[in-house]
Amino acid sequence: MTYVDGFVLAVPKKNIDAYRRMSRKAGKIWIEYGALEYKECVGEDLDIKGVLTFPKGIKVKKGETVVFAWISYKSRAHRDKVNAKVMADPRLAKMPHPMPFDHTRMMYGGFKPIVDL
Repeated sequence: MTYVDGFVLAVPKKNIDAYRRMSRKAGKIWIEYGALEYKECVGEDLDIKGVLTFPKGIKVKKGETVVFAWISYKSRAHRDKVNAKVMADPRLAKMPHPMPFDHTRMMYGGFKPIVDL
C-alpha cells in the first residue's frame, strides 16, 4: 500500500498562476527523487451545504480560494527518504520569495491509506 502526504492551503486568486508555476517546479523535483505522483488541485465546487467546507475549515479570506494537494509514495519510509532528498535540493531555495500563499495557514499531514482500490 502507498503513503500519502496531504495539503490544504488558501491561495489568493490573483496568485494562482504564480502558485501553479511554483508547484510545477516543485512537483518535478519530488518526482525526480521518486514520488509516485504529485497533484495540486484548485477549488471549484466548494459551496456544499451541511458539511464543514474547505473554505470554512481553512478560513479563506476575501479573494482567496482553496488548493488541495497530495504526493504519494511507496511507503512512509520511502516518503521520508524522498523528502530528505527534496529538502536538501538547492532548487527549492530558488522558489519564489515571498511565496504566493501564506504558508503559516497551510494544513499538512502524512496519511496511511486504509482503502486502496
